[in-house]
Amino acid sequence: MLGLMMHRPLLVSSLIQHADRHHGSTPVVSRNAEGTLYRGTWHTVHERSRRLAHALQGLGVAPGDRIGTLAWNNHRHLEAYYAISGMGAVCHTINPRLFPEQIAGIIQHAGDSVLLLDPMFLPLLESLAPQLSAVRHVIVMGEAGVPLPPSPLPLLAYEALLDVASSDYVWPEMDELTAAALCYTSGTTGKPKGVLYSHRSTLLHAWAVSLPDSLSFSARDAVLPVVPLFHANAWGFPYAAALTGAKLVLPGPLLDGAHLYQLLESEKVTLTAGVPTVWNNLMQYLQAEGRQLHYLQRLGVGGAACPKTILSYFEDVQKVTVLPGWGMTETSPVAALTQPKARQANLQGQARRDWLARSGRALFGVDMEIVDDQGQPLPHDGRTCGHLQVQGHWVCDGYYKEPASPLQQGWFPTGDVAVIDGEGFMQITDRAKDMIKSGGEWISSIELEQVTAGHPAILEAAVIGVQHPHWGERPFLMAVKKSGQEVTAGELRGYLEQRIAKWWVPDEIVFVDSLPHTATGKLNKAALRAQRGL
Repeated sequence: MLGLMMHRPLLVSSLIQHADRHHGSTPVVSRNAEGTLYRGTWHTVHERSRRLAHALQGLGVAPGDRIGTLAWNNHRHLEAYYAISGMGAVCHTINPRLFPEQIAGIIQHAGDSVLLLDPMFLPLLESLAPQLSAVRHVIVMGEAGVPLPPSPLPLLAYEALLDVASSDYVWPEMDELTAAALCYTSGTTGKPKGVLYSHRSTLLHAWAVSLPDSLSFSARDAVLPVVPLFHANAWGFPYAAALTGAKLVLPGPLLDGAHLYQLLESEKVTLTAGVPTVWNNLMQYLQAEGRQLHYLQRLGVGGAACPKTILSYFEDVQKVTVLPGWGMTETSPVAALTQPKARQANLQGQARRDWLARSGRALFGVDMEIVDDQGQPLPHDGRTCGHLQVQGHWVCDGYYKEPASPLQQGWFPTGDVAVIDGEGFMQITDRAKDMIKSGGEWISSIELEQVTAGHPAILEAAVIGVQHPHWGERPFLMAVKKSGQEVTAGELRGYLEQRIAKWWVPDEIVFVDSLPHTATGKLNKAALRAQRGL
């Protein structure tokens, strides 16, 4: 027997319809590359996204077509999110930080027929023009009235298209399992792979991200996604903000400490999220200028382990609640958040910082397990390390155009090594490929990096394993000093010896001017190994 309830498919278009109907006057603020602010509302986002859908339909875009975007976090990119998915096409967000060859490769692999891009990316795309045979139109998302330059690409002006397009477009109804968005992995473990999100998975993820024990979105919030819209759909921020009617602030490409601080304060932002590198830069600016954050309440951190220096500074000095989380492109991406249960709610000081160093507990809709090398479940005792697996409503079960499924007995193997405690809190100890086995015992490169970064003179650290004739592998540490700070290798070694097991202390410590990062802001261990000839 079936229930007698209305059935409406979970569609991306329903989010923007809801935001317009019930929160139409709520601001959507966008900053361009020159620092100028655009002020719209959820109503104007809905109207302009319908105009864009009408324009794309006029260009021959059909359901299932892949439409690529090369853009920062701005209002036109947001409009494209809703227009493309809402009309039944697939919004393929492209990471401009990838190598040009990778960008061309994924545009071809995705089969993008139309590209929308910010003007600053036009030279990059023109250099790839001979490799983009399937692209029929390139829409430049520039300001109104700015003429398009001569180009080998078939250029169209975004605002000119919208000027002549009707806003009476009616969003079609479709199966909620229809593909809505396509995002490629950053390629750190091989070639980038396409993760194809459905309308259903996107809405369920947005609901989960909005929950009180997640990022706790509400109509009273002003939210600023520092995480790019091209990085796993900005962790669901564009959707969760519409779902809850929150004010949305889009920062564009100006993500240095000074510009972020100005926007956080002027727009009274209460919730933001991004990778640790961004918060490290903001922390450096706030400390140097003696600035205080007056409105920010919650700061989400993901993409890499959150250094304890960031945790302690924002929680203790700025009085902002830090919310570390874990996920990956294949999990839409948020799968776990470090929100307290009753037992952790009153933790203070060092005890709270130690607990916050965990990666989080699973949101409803996702489950996590750790297994041994044979795939057998391991105890959740907070000590036993195992290969982390996940499954859930917004976890991928295959890659775009890849016939073989990555699943193992119905679980997605993340490539991470983790522990899970008795209350369900998970802690990533390392990527499986980054664990260092020395004398038959494991050393966590992540934990060693965290401890090193706690030194007051160290800005960032990276650890890789190098071959050793007796121990098999030993940790090799590279560190970047903070500006104006000095520390010797011997002093740093002494600092580490007081905080970690003696056999964890690296045999070799070198100081470098900078460390390489991936297109998503993570330490690029592959590049470091290549530099060492490993």
